[in-house]
Amino acid sequence: MPDTGIRAVLRAPQVALVLSASQIGRLPLGSAPLALLIFARQAQSLALAGITVAVFTAGMAVGAPVLARTVDRWRQTPVLWGSAVLSGLGYLLVASGGRNLVLTLAGAAVAGLGTPPLEACLRALWPVLVRPAAVPAAYTLDIAVQEIIFVVGPLITVAAVAVAGPAAGLITAAVLQLAGVAVFTLAPAVRGWHGQPAHRHWAGPLRVHRFAIMVAGVVCAGAAVGSLPVTLTGYAEAAGDRSLTGWLLAAQAAGALTGGLLYTRATPGDARRLPLLATALAVGYLPLLTVPGVGVMAVLVTISGLALPPLLTAVFLTADRLAPPGTAVEAFAWIMTAFTVGSALGAALTGTLVETQLWYGFAFAPMAGLLGAAFMTRVAR
Repeated sequence: MPDTGIRAVLRAPQVALVLSASQIGRLPLGSAPLALLIFARQAQSLALAGITVAVFTAGMAVGAPVLARTVDRWRQTPVLWGSAVLSGLGYLLVASGGRNLVLTLAGAAVAGLGTPPLEACLRALWPVLVRPAAVPAAYTLDIAVQEIIFVVGPLITVAAVAVAGPAAGLITAAVLQLAGVAVFTLAPAVRGWHGQPAHRHWAGPLRVHRFAIMVAGVVCAGAAVGSLPVTLTGYAEAAGDRSLTGWLLAAQAAGALTGGLLYTRATPGDARRLPLLATALAVGYLPLLTVPGVGVMAVLVTISGLALPPLLTAVFLTADRLAPPGTAVEAFAWIMTAFTVGSALGAALTGTLVETQLWYGFAFAPMAGLLGAAFMTRVAR
């Protein structure tokens, strides 16, 4: 029986190149929000600095489906280069704007809008790069290793700011993005990829009812995940050490990486697996309601991350099957946009809950996760 796990994926030609280049180009997803926050905080209140990050996130949410739709209709290489240059100009606009709030917000919006759709492009390439039986393992590996982005990205920003000041964090994000795109587009599979001719609808893949329901479920899952950093910040402050937040989030990322690597050995599933995995994600947050001591909390947070990569793998496999011909890249982009929007909503809603009572913040994640499981049940039916 042929190997369909991680080794089969990594041994395939071009995989090491595109996977590593995609990781480099996507590092700003983890580094840019902190870089924008640090830079804006020099001259603005914490609230306005937070708005700057929100504008950047909103820009990504709007730009991702548009750029992905352009890829579906054309090719990956020119869209990736054009968006990387546009996003880089946005970072430079923020860095050169100094204390000008208008330039800061405009630059953040442009940087977000132009964020290259590397993740969606890579997901569209997996059926070309590996055997069909190994595609689920490729999705899972990709989703699992991207957790490294959210651990390494902030560290890169901190190092750049420490060496050369707040603007260096923004410039570093722009350089990493361009470098990742430059290497990614060297791969023959990327240069040779063309959009599939097809009849297209203005709503793209969202016109498929089951896909739209699944997107709603992903928003809920994103809200559950996005609520945890805010809640853990409140937990760390109550424990008297704000630095605990970073360590606890790193523990969750480690759990997600572990869950993803383990899931690469699972047999491919279909949409019927979505409710089970979404429920597992929600249940993983329930032990946090006990609000234990730091040591136990680190273990429980690690466990809470295990189910996320398997769920997202099932989501992307289902999206690939539900998306109409010629809309695969846009479908993947809508999934990522839904997760981003959900994460932002979860963070915003949980802030008020944590200020009222820390336990309420921990209760939000399983509730949002169970609502997501309800949507996924509709998809499975």
